[in-house]
Amino acid sequence: MAQLTVNQVRYQCNADETVLDALTRSGVAVPYSCRNGICQTCVMQSSSANVPITAQNGLKPTLQAQNYFMACVCYPTEDMTITLPDNADRLLSATVTAVRQLNDDIKCVGLDCPSLQNYHAGQFINLYQDNDNTRSYSLASVPTDPYLRLHVRRMPDGRVSNWIHNELKVGDRVQISAPVGACFYVPDTPQQPLLLIGTGSGLAPLMGIIRDALNHRHFGDIYLYHGSHDVTGLYLVNELCEMTVHYSNFHYVPCVSSTNIDNRYQAGRAMDVAFVAHPHLAGWRIFLCGNPNMVTSARKKAYLAGAKMNDIYADAYLINHKR
Repeated sequence: MAQLTVNQVRYQCNADETVLDALTRSGVAVPYSCRNGICQTCVMQSSSANVPITAQNGLKPTLQAQNYFMACVCYPTEDMTITLPDNADRLLSATVTAVRQLNDDIKCVGLDCPSLQNYHAGQFINLYQDNDNTRSYSLASVPTDPYLRLHVRRMPDGRVSNWIHNELKVGDRVQISAPVGACFYVPDTPQQPLLLIGTGSGLAPLMGIIRDALNHRHFGDIYLYHGSHDVTGLYLVNELCEMTVHYSNFHYVPCVSSTNIDNRYQAGRAMDVAFVAHPHLAGWRIFLCGNPNMVTSARKKAYLAGAKMNDIYADAYLINHKR
């Protein structure tokens, strides 16, 4: 058991708890999102150098040197005095430029952020409703677009997603983080075939990755399998079909796992349809985005089908927190 001191108040952290768990259990307001050390929303700073190394994985060396760490993956072995940093110097101001309904549950949100100069299509940002409510959303845009694009799915009890769907409007000012994440296209092997599998709003980063690859004149075949339980869960179908007309190497396969579908869609789960069509994936690059169970299973299947682990990129959309 370790003792955590925040603003001169002491809190107990049990041996099986992270710093985030202990503080939120005690009623301390801490912004967080992924709980897996990926989004970096819950970054804090220790006044001493007793931070577990594993709690700093993925942080910039300059932040590591200043004893910053991610509370959601920090299991302290010693007492810690912690500062909850002011995020103002790490946040970017953005203006809502568009809010468009993509299907019954998903909206496209456009954000103009002049101070954001560089990012990779397929990365994600943290969007702040306020100091306590933050969620991660993948970028469907490419750097040459005039503004950022997010695909936001409404979650039944989601604080942030319902705020976005019900209240956010063009002209509103919001705060976002700089983009992070390693699930993006690298133009080093333009002849390599690409396989992209997504579910639900997992289409967002895949859309950005595909457009980025095509903008870089990728000439290897690109296959997108996007799945939903029923037809109403699919979106951007017409736009994707038009892309197949303009780019002969791009192939789009919308998949529906429920019964009674017409011949415009493939019957079955996107993952299953994709691996039946592509049983041998040696030399391919794979992108997996959406439901975490699908991502975990598809990653294993892709490896067993011959894909190298360093050619498999994944972005699992966690469903155990309220977006």
